[in-house]
Amino acid sequence: MEIEPSFIEGCFVIKPKEIKDSRGSFFETFTKKKFYKITGLQTDFVQDNQSISKKGVLRGLHFQKGTHAQAKLVRVISGEVLDVVVDLRSNSETYGKHFSIVLNDKNNYQLFIPRGFAHGFITLSERSVFSYKCDNYYYKSAESGIIYNDPKLNIDWRLDSSEIQLSEKDRELPFFKNIDVQHV
Repeated sequence: MEIEPSFIEGCFVIKPKEIKDSRGSFFETFTKKKFYKITGLQTDFVQDNQSISKKGVLRGLHFQKGTHAQAKLVRVISGEVLDVVVDLRSNSETYGKHFSIVLNDKNNYQLFIPRGFAHGFITLSERSVFSYKCDNYYYKSAESGIIYNDPKLNIDWRLDSSEIQLSEKDRELPFFKNIDVQHV
């Protein structure tokens, strides 16, 4: 397994080493010891989630506030998504910047997202199965987010806006300038 830092401190791209033979393939999706050795980060995941989405479904940009913030390890089991994170750490050199990466069932890449980030993804294939581990439990009262098409963030979601499907909740998320970063 290779672990590479992104340009945003604390975000890491994990590239598993796949072993293939006539029966199929195998790879480790996470090894705590290796992750800590390379990143220096101690992470204990307590909740696993999975979503299934059709092409154009955009989920995000979401985050949990305060003591309920979550670090995540995300990956695609089937299909392809554009995964996007936004740095909400007000003391960070990359505050307000975003990082995106294509995750799919061919490259099997994963993205580690530390606490203090908004996260979202859009399904680029006909269907995707998206999986993520969280280091903190979900609390509805702590959920928040940023509208996906915020002009300050200027995220290229790779699909025409007419193809994007949002939940009602995600349509009503605030702009980046209106979130309270002191409680992220």
